[in-house]
Amino acid sequence: MTDRLILTLGIFGGTGNEGQGLAVRWAKAGYHVIIGSRTADKAKRVAAELNERLGEELIAGRENGEAASRCDIGVLTVPYKAHRPTLESLKDLLKDKVLIDVTVPLDPAQIDVAKMPSAGSAGQEAQEILGDACHVVTAFQNISHVYLRRDGPVPCDVLVCGNNEAARQQVLELVKSAGLVGWDAGPLPNAAVVEGLTSVLLGINKRYKMTNSGFRITGN
Repeated sequence: MTDRLILTLGIFGGTGNEGQGLAVRWAKAGYHVIIGSRTADKAKRVAAELNERLGEELIAGRENGEAASRCDIGVLTVPYKAHRPTLESLKDLLKDKVLIDVTVPLDPAQIDVAKMPSAGSAGQEAQEILGDACHVVTAFQNISHVYLRRDGPVPCDVLVCGNNEAARQQVLELVKSAGLVGWDAGPLPNAAVVEGLTSVLLGINKRYKMTNSGFRITGN
């Protein structure tokens, strides 16, 4: 992990809705942000669109591999079907870095039923693929991209899981910088619970004709 004051964040699969929402929020907070995609042209096009919205050239667009090599902290915002191939292609470039995994292992045919991979969760799967040289931390899995892409605070909390405490604290700071409230939810095995909550929320949306349901931690 780096001690640099201004971090560079590489968002792999960042051309999607969730990646774009996080990119804008972190760019506004003063971070260097690189949107990554399988093709550099697509990444550059989306980055240009976001910069036009921001009114400044704050976000760069690069191919995923270049984004991984240039970043201090990586962020993975891809559909689950692209989870393993993306991680395997970036493994060597993410050594000695923190990776924030936003992925949820949803079954497109039954998104309201939680189905965890054999590793236990997408986060644990990422840690197995990348090995101990990378600190995987999970976050943002339960936040609708609709909220992320709006200006202003988000009425939902973020649970942060990871085996390395220092990495969790670093991600909690990024959650705060993005304008959200984060909670240290403990080690990586707990990510299975957090990822499963996404299917619960999607089921609630469906059954109660709601959109963008979320949750908040309460207590004294």
